[in-house]
Parts: sequence; structure tokens; C-alpha cells
Amino acid sequence: MSEAVQEQVRRVAFVTGGAGGIGTAICRALAESGVSVAVADLSRPAVEKVGADIGGIGVSLDVTDPDSVAAAVTETTERLGAPGIVVNVAGWDELKPFLETDEAFSSKVLEINLNGPIRVLRATLPAMVEARWGRVINVASDAGRVGSSLESVYSGAKGGLIAFTKTIAREFARHAITANSVCPGPTDTPLLRDIISGERADSVINAMTKAVPMRRLGTPDDIAPAVAFLASGAAGYVTGQTLSVSGGLTMA
Repeated sequence: MSEAVQEQVRRVAFVTGGAGGIGTAICRALAESGVSVAVADLSRPAVEKVGADIGGIGVSLDVTDPDSVAAAVTETTERLGAPGIVVNVAGWDELKPFLETDEAFSSKVLEINLNGPIRVLRATLPAMVEARWGRVINVASDAGRVGSSLESVYSGAKGGLIAFTKTIAREFARHAITANSVCPGPTDTPLLRDIISGERADSVINAMTKAVPMRRLGTPDDIAPAVAFLASGAAGYVTGQTLSVSGGLTMA
């Protein structure tokens, strides 16, 4: 593989959930590091806005649809080149006691949070293998490390994503491809505010804040630098790791 091809994949990132709170911050951080970013998410207008703001592109993506994943990766490759950096951020959840969940709910949580990243990597890893260089960063959750009340299926999906990431790290290390998980704790995003709503919202947010040793919720800008580091050349010997960015909520 030529040095030119390897250099090209180092300069292109594909970020799912790129129009969300954490995803947008990650796209911005990667762009500031000199990477061309494909912002991938459900809403075409939203991803095009983020893409324009950071000097990248926006591509439509539904991680639950294999054809959508294939089309988004193809569009990215045609417009920017094959991505050598893949960041899986897309996620979804609702707070529910386990016995109030059903098959439809569980399927949605698993499709977005676990099967989505699997589909995306199945579509993007071949180009990294060909280039003999790659960075995979899966945004999981501290819920996947220690569990979280009212998030049983989500915790299981994120725990599965962490284990999947470690296996990808082992399998693809010989191709100079690294794979790591970043685990946010409670982070102040639109998704969190959607999940926690109603008259008890303030008390739930206060309880979450008190559980964090640093006594504040995280922000998207707390998460993005960790991802940018793992995507960089400086992290070439870091693989199979699970990094919590949670103000000390989880310590390992």
C-alpha cells in the first residue's frame, strides 16, 4: 500500500450521530485537528449545517438500515476519500423499568446502540485494512461498565459495544488499526434532556450531578478531546481500551 493512500485515509473521518450534542463536538474537534469530516446522521439539513460549519460534508445515515450505511460510506468515499477514522456516536434510549420494556423497545435500543456500529464497521474496515492504518472509536457509556437503573437494555447494548470494540482491536491490530471505547457519564445534551423530562426532571438531574465526584454533568466538549486523541497519530499504540470521561463516576 502506497504512502499516499495511507496518508489519505488518515485525513478522513466518518462520524455517526454527528448532528447530536456529543457528535457535533467531536466533528468540530476532528476538523480542528486537520481532518476532513463526514458528518453522518438522520437529518440531511442538520448534517449539512454542521458540515458547512466545520468545513466538512454532511451525509444522510440511518444506522439501522444496511443500505443507508452502505450509501453513506460510498458518498463519503466519493466526496472525501475512504475514511480511516470512524467514530460511532449515534445512540438512543428512554428511561424504563426493565419489566416495562417490550420486544419493540429492546429491538430499537439494540439496533441503534449495538448493531448500528457493527454495520458501520463492516462497511468501513475493508478500506482501513487495505491502507494498513485506521482508528475506530466507539462512544459507549459508563452504563455499559457498571449498569444504570432504568437503562437495562441500553446498559446491555453499551456493554456489548465495549466487548465488541475489544474484539475488533484484537482482530485488526496486525493491520495497524486501533479500536477503543470512550464512555461518557451523565452528559448535558439534548438527548439527556429528552430522556429526563417532566416534573421530576430537576431532581433527577440533581441526583446525577451529586453522583459525580466532580459535582457537575459532563459537556460534549469534555468528551470530544478524548476522541480526538484516540483518532490521532499519537495514539497509535493505544488499542482495546475503555476510557471513561465521566468526572470520576467510574474509576478503573
